[in-house]
Amino acid sequence: MLSNGIIQAAYVIAALLFIFSLRGLSNQESAKSGNIYGMIGMAIALIAAIASINGGLHWIIIAMIIGAAIGLYLAKNVEMTQMPELVALLHSFVGMAAVLVGINSFLDPHQVAPNEVTIHLVEIFVGVFIGAVTFSGSIVAFGKLNGKISSKPLSLPNKHYLNLAAIVVSVILMFTFINAQTGAGALVCLLIMTIIALVFGFHLVASIGGADMPVVISMLNSYSGWAAAAAGFMLQNDLLIVTGALVGSSGAILSYIMCKAMNRSFISVIAGGFGSDGNAASSSDEEQGEYREMQPAEVAQTLKEARSVIIVPGYGMAVAQAQGAVSNITEKLRAMGIEVRFGIHPVAGRLPGHMNVLLAEAKVPYDIVLEMDEINDDFPDTDVVWVIGANDTVNPAAEEDPNSPIAGMPVLEVWKAKTVIISKRSMNTGYAGVQNPLFFKENSYMLFGDAKDSVEKVLQNL
Repeated sequence: MLSNGIIQAAYVIAALLFIFSLRGLSNQESAKSGNIYGMIGMAIALIAAIASINGGLHWIIIAMIIGAAIGLYLAKNVEMTQMPELVALLHSFVGMAAVLVGINSFLDPHQVAPNEVTIHLVEIFVGVFIGAVTFSGSIVAFGKLNGKISSKPLSLPNKHYLNLAAIVVSVILMFTFINAQTGAGALVCLLIMTIIALVFGFHLVASIGGADMPVVISMLNSYSGWAAAAAGFMLQNDLLIVTGALVGSSGAILSYIMCKAMNRSFISVIAGGFGSDGNAASSSDEEQGEYREMQPAEVAQTLKEARSVIIVPGYGMAVAQAQGAVSNITEKLRAMGIEVRFGIHPVAGRLPGHMNVLLAEAKVPYDIVLEMDEINDDFPDTDVVWVIGANDTVNPAAEEDPNSPIAGMPVLEVWKAKTVIISKRSMNTGYAGVQNPLFFKENSYMLFGDAKDSVEKVLQNL
């Protein structure tokens, strides 16, 4: 067992490495080093935590071996397209850990000084509440992302009052819990609140529509951080407090940035979600005109005749794993002297930065991958825009239809280009369940089929 001073010094080093990790992850070029800093920091934190334990080390080693085996299996088998749902699932583990730590801290309070009992009870109650909300909310997000739960928002009568009632009852239970302090009465209050928080978390995320899922993931990331920080207070572990605060605050900042990019308030995302306010006509999947179709050979010819091309990738490209073929087409077109760039919406895919990671993996140069704000003004001067598997992020209804469920959401204005080619499997609506008028505009053409198969056929024709 190491001395307390050495352990605290190790915690400080680990915390600094976590900060360096976040800094590295803020840029594509330094993301790899950011990951390395994070892994080293976590290794130091684990070693220091294990060295501070007096007994039961064999159980911890067994748990670590099992956890490492599961982690290695997931790392080898989970596709990049499944990463959002995996992240949601991992958030649920943090939430449940906070619940278990809180209940255990209540049942075993011998380390608490008499003058700190009230503070400790508040830490337990708040930690369990946040952890339970994070757990059930993350499970629902996981279900929505992998298709086991409908992406449409759950809309119960008076849902906002139900959420408010859950919070009010939980606050009342907290004061009752603090007054009781110990015994069966306090435990009953804690368990009742846990059940309410689990239901509250379920309803909170189930009420949010599919198009808001990227914000939900970052929001749950923030919740998991605060749950970890609460667990740190209960366990009197400084590193957990610091790390939880880093994760919680960075997740909150990311959620705010994404909400701003979508022209949505954070409160409105939590309270409603896309699809809950629009009328039936705006959100129906009925076709709104006639569409024109292109074949791969025609697409190839159109691309060769262009001076400038912008490719807009979406989740469909990720699912089909077409990024490699897209990268090859980009290389060929640039060799012909054609300007090729990529337009990335802040919530493209189902996880922030999802498209950037996929394109970097396919060796697409960083300098031609541009964010929506950087490229939106260039569409009127662009010859061809090729939308591959994107839907809601290029929907003109967001600007043209005030009654649309996605009204006001900033989108990539691809319809302003001379020619727009849209790769899709069918004419079905996107994840938000909203029909896209882009498909029926005079300068738009549909390229039907699996994205990878279609892109490879275009590549062959090039």
